[in-house]
Order: sequence, then structure tokens, then C-alpha cells
Amino acid sequence: MRKSHAIGVNLVSFSYLCPTMERHIDINDYCYELPDERIAKFPLEERTSSKLLVYDNGNIIENHFRSVASYLPEGAMLVFNNTRVVRARIVMHKASGARIEVFCLEPHNPADYERAFAQREVSEWSCIVGNLKKWKEGEIFIDFELGGQSHRLSAEIVERGTREHIVRFRWSAACSFGELLETLGRIPIPPYLNRESEEIDNTRYQTVYARFEGSVAAPTAGLHFTPELITEMRDTGFSFEEVTLHVGAGTFLPVKDDDAAQHPMHTEHFSVTRQTLENLRAKMGLITAVGTTSVRTLESLAALAWRIRTAGTPDCDRTIGQWELYDIPADFRGEDVVTTLIDYMERNGLDRLKSSTQIMITPLGYHFRIVSYIITNFHQPKSTLLLLVGAYVGAAWRDIYDYALAHDFRFLSYGDSSLLKVAR
Repeated sequence: MRKSHAIGVNLVSFSYLCPTMERHIDINDYCYELPDERIAKFPLEERTSSKLLVYDNGNIIENHFRSVASYLPEGAMLVFNNTRVVRARIVMHKASGARIEVFCLEPHNPADYERAFAQREVSEWSCIVGNLKKWKEGEIFIDFELGGQSHRLSAEIVERGTREHIVRFRWSAACSFGELLETLGRIPIPPYLNRESEEIDNTRYQTVYARFEGSVAAPTAGLHFTPELITEMRDTGFSFEEVTLHVGAGTFLPVKDDDAAQHPMHTEHFSVTRQTLENLRAKMGLITAVGTTSVRTLESLAALAWRIRTAGTPDCDRTIGQWELYDIPADFRGEDVVTTLIDYMERNGLDRLKSSTQIMITPLGYHFRIVSYIITNFHQPKSTLLLLVGAYVGAAWRDIYDYALAHDFRFLSYGDSSLLKVAR
């Protein structure tokens, strides 16, 4: 056991106290040396055999993930992100034979995930294109067989951007676009693994509770859970809830500006049910977010609730802004958030809220309202995910990462896990 000399402080939102205050975060303060050999290139044979680092109010304890329940308070509720990783990478070719890789990021027309996956004959997606210089114009294609007949999926760029492009897909086979991706696509494992996806990634780069397709990256903190561990924990008094946030490729974007506050956060779509909100209200103070995507979803709810309080509507079609949560009074607590949302949904006969978020959780005085504990993997240097960890544990993030590096923990998506506990 090791005593940390730095414990995070839960500060009131700076922007609420000083709305005009400029924000600055030196990203170099959130850098550490990560040797390539410490990045886990493949998953362990058994999910729960990964190592677990427990940070408990200054103390650091080491164990294995199968023992995670031993470090959670009695009756804790764990919140999973039930998104499912889509086989979003399609390798296609030009008539000349040039290989073009199309990475489907999010639907464009129709923009709703469910409708986009159900689409037949034509669908438009926002995509990253590999080997773009070889695709100046015209169509690319991939041939496949379905029902004993030959078919072709073709694609053309209908709108070019700087990083992402709108690609229109066309096909005549009697199947949905979701079925096409399942048949022709490849799992988009993280770029820092520096390898092609393999058969093992088709199952191990998915959580065991993944249900709703839409992510291009896995909520990796959940990769450590097995059905057996969940059942065992449920039988001993723990409860589980699910939210949905579709993880975008932007989660891997590095912070390039020395001032991290200038980093433009990516947009991710999320949804939550009224029943989940009611269950959250009953467990306030015991809510454990499994992964940073669950954190982002749960904490984003405060923005929707504050909009209801101040404008009468959550305005779910408007994306939650990068700094919007910092403008909410600190005394608008988690109980207020979920009660406001539940009451609004009951009045309007709603069972589910869907919205999108760009929130950036940083050590600049962010006030956690819903989340009490966090289960998360070890993140890249100078990343927005490391800033989120710093917002929760304060300067102690460095003690945690120093310990993990010194004790052979495996890092990033297929790496080991941590449970973060800070008294608030």
C-alpha cells in the first residue's frame, strides 16, 4: 500500500463564479513517458484476470479485476455504456485496382443511427478515407455474394471536407446497410495498436453487454467484465444500469495545442431512459461509472436538466457545449438533475431522452454531480481522457500513473484497469 501525497479538490465551477474568466490548461502538465512495450497490443486470455489499481482517497492498492467488488461500497450501482462497436472499416477498390479504405464515423443521411443501419439501397455517412489521394473522383466498389448471387457495394464522395468526407453508398442486394457492415466491414481497433484487426478483436473488442450499434471505438473499461462476474456481483447486492453513448473516432484525437482549453471536443450521441433515471435517483452517492464514456453521458444530463430549469425544455436537438456544464451552479446537485429530468419526461410522456454532447471534463474546477466512483483504463499522455481523470483525482493522477508504470500495468484499450475513489 502506498500513500499518495496529492489528493484532488472538488472546486466550484470557475465559470459560474467568473463567467468571463478565460480558461487555460497546460497540456504538458498532463504528460508522462509511455514506452511502446507498455501498450497492450492484444487482450488477455481471461477478461477478469487483468490487473486492478485501486486509488482510494490517497491510498493505492493493487489486485486483479475479478476482485473489483471488494473495493466498492455495499449496494453500489455500476453504470455500463451498452454501445456496440460497428465493423466500420470497409476496404474497397477503384477500377484501376487502387485500394481505398473507408472508415464510417457517423450517419449523415439519414442522421439517426437506427434508421441509417436499417437503410436499404442508399445511405450517406461521414467518413475518413484512407489513400484519399488515389480517389479524386468517380466510384469505388467491393463485390460480394449474398443468397447465392453476386452483388456490388459502390461509394462516391458527395462532399469533401478537411478530415471527414460525406460518402454515399449504393447497393442492390436485399439487405440493410447494417447487414452490409457486418458482412464486409472490419472492426476498427485503435490506431495506437499499430496492427491490423484480427479474429480475436471481433469478440474481445466488444463488451459482453454491448447491444446498440453505433461506436467506432469500444468503451474499454467494460472489457474486463464477464457475464459470470456481473451475475456474482448482482447476487451480492450490486445493481447495474445502462446508458448509451456512441463513441466516435474523435476520442483518439490528440490535444495538439499546448493550451488544452483550445482543443475542440468531438460530438458524441447518447441516450438514457426514464427508468434508468429513476434507478439512479435511488442510488445517488453510490453511482460507479464504468468508463469515461459513461462518465460523459451521466454528467451531460446536468446540462439537459439545467435547460429545463431555465428555459422549460432540454432542447435535445442542440448539442451540449464543451463548457456548458461549467456555467451551472454548483448547488444544482445530482438529485436535482435526475428529478428535473424525470418530472419533465413524465409531463411529456417520454420514456427516453436522446441528445449529443461535446463536454470536456477538465481540472478547471469541474463539479461532478452524478458520478461518485470511476472504473477506467490507463489513458494516453496529453489526452482529454487523462484530463478527465485529473478532474476527478486532482494532481494524484501522476501518483496513480507512476505506480502503474512501476508495477508492470498494461496501458490503453486492451490494458489493465483502475478504480478511482475520492470522497466528496
